[in-house]
Amino acid sequence: MLNDWIRFLEINYTRIIELTFQHAQLVGLAIIVALIIGVPLGIYLTTNEHLAGTILQLASVFLTIPSIALFGVMMPLFSLINQGIGFLPAFVALVLYSQLPILRNTYTAIKNVSPEMRDAAIGMGMKTHQRLLRVEIPNAMPLIMAGVRTAVVLNIGIGAIAAYIGAGGLGVLITQGIGRGDTYLIISGSLAIALLAIIADVILLLVQKKFTNKAVAIANE
Repeated sequence: MLNDWIRFLEINYTRIIELTFQHAQLVGLAIIVALIIGVPLGIYLTTNEHLAGTILQLASVFLTIPSIALFGVMMPLFSLINQGIGFLPAFVALVLYSQLPILRNTYTAIKNVSPEMRDAAIGMGMKTHQRLLRVEIPNAMPLIMAGVRTAVVLNIGIGAIAAYIGAGGLGVLITQGIGRGDTYLIISGSLAIALLAIIADVILLLVQKKFTNKAVAIANE
């Protein structure tokens, strides 16, 4: 069986690589947009406790919706603009799934910045935006990056379901394998998704460590 699978990989490796890049592109773009939305919103929520509770609960609701159901909801919505299947509905669904870990970690990280550090920054005459950019965000960055890592790994897994609405990616191998009863397709798709998640997490962990070191350096200035 192992030899047969190796032979299958030799024949289909170019397609697997192509679908891997397609999968990474979908998840990567969704994470970038989620960061653009989630980080500023998470920072703002630290100034509005009432709104923070509402927004975080809403983000939690999106994360509890089964992925196949959310993708299914997106299809009729985007059909109104003739984009019911394909990249766009899957992309929007993944952006929504990314919000909770990014929002919550950003909110928690900024809230937990040491009051003494804030007071020291104020004592140095820093304005609000200077304090945010030079003190609060650098010290909050490790926890924010941890949220990003969670969102990326989560979306790599959920992104497999996007194949059911024509968005491509590694889920294509799994759906085709299920439809054809082809074990090699299912195994190859599953392992490729797992490997992509591990690689992405390791890369982001290195970035997180780098930002952590910078945060420590800034804090000690």
